[in-house]
Amino acid sequence: MAETILKVKDLKKYFPVKKGIIFNKRVGTIKAVDGISFNVLKGETFGLVGESGCGKSTTGRLILQLLKPTGGKIIFQDRDLTSLNFEKMRKIRQEVQMIFQDPYASLNPRRTVGEIIAEPLVIHQIGTPEERRKKVLELLEVVGLNKSFVSRYPHEFSGGQRQRIGIARALAVKPKLIVCDEPVSALDVSIQAQIINLLEELQEKFDFTYIFISHDLSVVKHISDRIAVMYLGRIVELATYSQLFENPLHPYTQALLASIPVPDPRLRKERGVLEGDVPSPFNPPPGCHFHTRCKYAKDICRRQVPGLEDQGDGHLAACLLLAKEGR
Repeated sequence: MAETILKVKDLKKYFPVKKGIIFNKRVGTIKAVDGISFNVLKGETFGLVGESGCGKSTTGRLILQLLKPTGGKIIFQDRDLTSLNFEKMRKIRQEVQMIFQDPYASLNPRRTVGEIIAEPLVIHQIGTPEERRKKVLELLEVVGLNKSFVSRYPHEFSGGQRQRIGIARALAVKPKLIVCDEPVSALDVSIQAQIINLLEELQEKFDFTYIFISHDLSVVKHISDRIAVMYLGRIVELATYSQLFENPLHPYTQALLASIPVPDPRLRKERGVLEGDVPSPFNPPPGCHFHTRCKYAKDICRRQVPGLEDQGDGHLAACLLLAKEGR
């Protein structure tokens, strides 16, 4: 059995909502991440998917401690990251890196490509200046860029090339876990495929573990071993990619799959698409958060919060009607 590299236990992140210029009174709470738990196995790609505002990117930032959680634990190789001070967490970041969503905003426009990629090596005091320069040139080749780019600036590159630079920067310190926060959503479709292929090649070569965050199930399908589906701060389904796409159990997952475009307009979808908007995280519905948009919803769904239960073969789903009606 594969080794577990990361354990997330009952993770929560609540943001206070305040009103008033003078008194700045707290009037409520946004539960961006509301008690989620999952494990990530060494060497796998763990997909985290859902609509905008579901809490998936917040989860990624919590794992790297770019945000401090309200509650819960994040255990990376037997170390609880939530209990570490700044210096200890700084050392851990050598093993846990992030690829950001926007390749235009994540690179310092005043620094050359060489300086950007070498920055993690400088921060963690790895190698001499000459060794760092040699490492930067190697990384440019690894991600499919020309060594001559080392002295250029970010504005001289396309979006796909900038994302390759961001990937090279993440690889510089030889991390064990990389959080990919929507790494292809800002790119053209043809470039998306190139970046996905690059990530897969790098994983095979260096044995990385990925957490791949995306709103696009069709993208997640091609790279993920297991996938967790989030809705309003909670995980509603967790399964292997084959289980999820061949037998989706939660109505939300079914609707997401139905919304994936198909090349042939004559093909009809069996499942209905989502109706209505995502409720406000400031005032989410009671019980199952999805009941306001679910065509199967019953009275119990409005009262009781469903737990993430094993529906067989490790396929987890949080739906009160699965056990009651055998859907």
